[in-house]
Amino acid sequence: MEEVKVIELKESVFADNDAQADQVRDDLRQRGQFLLNVMSSPGSGKTTTLIALIKALKDQYRIGVMEADIDGAVDTQDVIAATGVKAIQLHTGGMCHLDAGMTRTGIDSLDAQGLDLVFLENVGNLVCPAEFDTGASKNAVILSVPEGDDKPLKYPLMFEKADVVILNKVDVLPYFDFDVDKFQTYLRRRNPGCDVIRISAKTGEGIDDLADWVRRAVDTWRG
Repeated sequence: MEEVKVIELKESVFADNDAQADQVRDDLRQRGQFLLNVMSSPGSGKTTTLIALIKALKDQYRIGVMEADIDGAVDTQDVIAATGVKAIQLHTGGMCHLDAGMTRTGIDSLDAQGLDLVFLENVGNLVCPAEFDTGASKNAVILSVPEGDDKPLKYPLMFEKADVVILNKVDVLPYFDFDVDKFQTYLRRRNPGCDVIRISAKTGEGIDDLADWVRRAVDTWRG
């Protein structure tokens, strides 16, 4: 009986994507541009957080935003565009993530020449986006209080990939069974080295701290 040949397609896909991602990062670094990949579940407050960050940083940086969704353009047309920054909508064609090739297409479509800082709002999902390197300079993960303190246990890869974890909606902590100490413990099991910043994008609490983190990251990236 002829031996069955097994082809590891998934490994090949990831390897090809990783190579493209490294090239995207090299190109960004050569241009002095910083790309922050923002990941979270739907409803965590990604867009509201980005708006608050844009307001805090737009006088210092030339900013662009790439909004990724399976379909629709509500955030880009009605919300992000109102901030006055350059913004485009990326449709993933049914896929629940962006990969490095899509990111490069987005950067080219955004006409990112001349921009200092680009935010990539990834598809709302705590699974798929963590599996694909977008070529971003840094990865941010937003978790909101109503989602629960156990998410680092349930979605480990997402939190392992994070350079910064943003705990959003801290203004409602008194109304939810969210144990901050447990959350920190669970997170550190997955990622001992990431930064953690508590914010309320709605009230503005912690936004200055988050903006400072972005500034430091941009400065370090530029060397």
